[in-house]
Amino acid sequence: MPLRVGLVAGEASGDTLGAGLIYALRRLAPDAEFFGVAGPKMRAAGCEAWEPSESLAVMGLFEILRDLPRLLRLLGRLRRSFIDARPDVFVGIDAPDTNLRLARHLHAAGIPTVQYVSPQVWAWRRSRVHGIRESVDHGSVPVAVREALLR
Repeated sequence: MPLRVGLVAGEASGDTLGAGLIYALRRLAPDAEFFGVAGPKMRAAGCEAWEPSESLAVMGLFEILRDLPRLLRLLGRLRRSFIDARPDVFVGIDAPDTNLRLARHLHAAGIPTVQYVSPQVWAWRRSRVHGIRESVDHGSVPVAVREALLR
C-alpha cells in the first residue's frame, strides 16, 4: 500500500512548505498519495486538492466574523473527509488555529497527526501547549514522514 498523506495548508507560505514536503516525501516514498487543502504549488507537486488553500485564508477581525459560519462548515466537512479517507498521517502546515483544531479530532479518531511549523506559544497563550500535546503525535508517524520533516 502506498503512503497516504492528508495535508492542510491555509496560506501561500504553507503552500510553499507543503510543496517542498511533498517533493521530499516522493524521494523517500515515490508512490505516496497526497490529498487535502492545497494551493497551486502543492497541486503542481501532486496533491489532490479537496479545497483550495485560499478558502482558509481570512485576515482581519470583521472578515473572520463574517466568514466564521462558512469556515466552521468547511472544517466539519474536512474532518469527516479525512476520517473517511483514513490517511496514514495528517500533516497540518502552519495555520495552527485551523490545523490544531482539525488534528485534535483526527487524533481522537486514531489518525496520526503532525504539525509542520509548530505554533508559537506566546506568553498570553501559554495554555496552547496543552492543545498541542493533545492533538499532535510523535511516535506513530510513518518513518518517511518523520525523515522528510526533519530535512
